[in-house]
Amino acid sequence: MILTVTMNPAYDLTYRLERLERGRAQRVLSVEQRLGGKGINVTRILCQLGSFVHATGFADHTFAAAAAAEFPADFVPALPRVRRTVVISESRDGTATGLWEPGAYVHEPHAVDRLLDRIAFLLPELRGVVVSGSLPGGVDDAVPAELARIAVAAGVPTVCDVDGPALKRAATIADIVLMPNQDELERLTGVVAETPQAVAAAARPLLKAGVRAVVATRGRAGMVAATASGAWSAWLPEPLAGNPTGAGDAAAAAVIRTLAATDEIDWPALLIDAVATSAAAVVMPVAGEIDLPLRDRLTPAVQVTALAREPRP
Repeated sequence: MILTVTMNPAYDLTYRLERLERGRAQRVLSVEQRLGGKGINVTRILCQLGSFVHATGFADHTFAAAAAAEFPADFVPALPRVRRTVVISESRDGTATGLWEPGAYVHEPHAVDRLLDRIAFLLPELRGVVVSGSLPGGVDDAVPAELARIAVAAGVPTVCDVDGPALKRAATIADIVLMPNQDELERLTGVVAETPQAVAAAARPLLKAGVRAVVATRGRAGMVAATASGAWSAWLPEPLAGNPTGAGDAAAAAVIRTLAATDEIDWPALLIDAVATSAAAVVMPVAGEIDLPLRDRLTPAVQVTALAREPRP
């Protein structure tokens, strides 16, 4: 079983219109609302891929009940309300504009302890953990790192896809797999990394400090995986246009699925799968879904190359 942890979930709203024109009232062609948040997106994609998955995190009672009705879930009802995220999708050219509300404040004093108890109870059954997304107010930046530490200590592969101070804390956990995008990696390391080689170089101090791997997503430019044994870059020769919201979550689902399946990781193959799965999410109008036949067709087209190691002094 793979566990996903979403501490700041959302109701995802998608407004579709022909073209967004600022400063004027416009008619929306269609509206969709669904449960969201990065870990929720990972959960849905793992379900599509046939993995046994369980979701947890923080929510309010309404969201927790709705999640449990859709997929295996057990959320701690510690939020007074669940935020909304709005994506404005333009049918003219596929441009997507996102508006993210801040999360509510967690006032429940034992919320984190209750979440830790849930994870500790499930640990014997787990083959993988994904901790994704932002934190609501009142939750310390160290919590994702603590969740990861518990899972890794039990021998469970753990992916952390967080940002800011929470990412800095997570980067101190030995054997964790970090999945920052390029901007997040630059904020974490202080290194501007505009090429695959620069991304791999920026990741090396993290690997030397004990991180198992850094899988950096680079949008249309593909991804880079850096480990102690090597670094690789993968990309599609012809990137797909569409809604990038959720593409990183699709990549996280692909990565944890491989990590959960075997102890001997073929990192180039993992990277190819992650790129194809991410691209199959871009063409979908809402986050948390992939085009499975397209994923299969794209996999052979993904290009992967080993990146040269840093010269020894």
